[in-house]
Amino acid sequence: MAQTIIITGGARSGKSHYAEGMAQQFGTQLGYLATAKALDSEMSERIKTHQARRGNVWHTIEEPLDLSRSLTENDGLYQCILIDCLTLWLSNILLHYHELGESSEARVMADVHQLLLLLKELSTPVIIVSNEVGMGIVPENRLARMFRDIAGQANQLLAAEADEVWLVVSGIPIKLK
Repeated sequence: MAQTIIITGGARSGKSHYAEGMAQQFGTQLGYLATAKALDSEMSERIKTHQARRGNVWHTIEEPLDLSRSLTENDGLYQCILIDCLTLWLSNILLHYHELGESSEARVMADVHQLLLLLKELSTPVIIVSNEVGMGIVPENRLARMFRDIAGQANQLLAAEADEVWLVVSGIPIKLK
């Protein structure tokens, strides 16, 4: 069983930068499992900026929906895989199931449980970046509240099973576990 590390915090808190530095301690062949979708030109530019900053030691794997399949396919190919980020993945699959008219919350949580089981079987260390989205105001609509609740539940489940959990606040990492 490989090591699982969770790095959480608010938006633009320095989570990704800290996670990238931590991953580089595992070696030079690193997998960056990106869950973001470039839905507009601003997001496309963000993605290009992040890729340029990471450099050649990283191999980018783009997977917005099937995180477990992608982890399984890439297990053993890298010294570490960094997932950035869990909350974008949760948002992607929540909207996907919602558009299909399926019971969104139950399906998303089933995928989270599948991920939890898979993490115990991997040989490659995994660092997961996730946002703490429940520290702000209560969202005004049902879907946004469902996302907030799912993200909180997923963070709790993953943190309980992780080897290490870090909170990054204003660029300062604080070890929680």
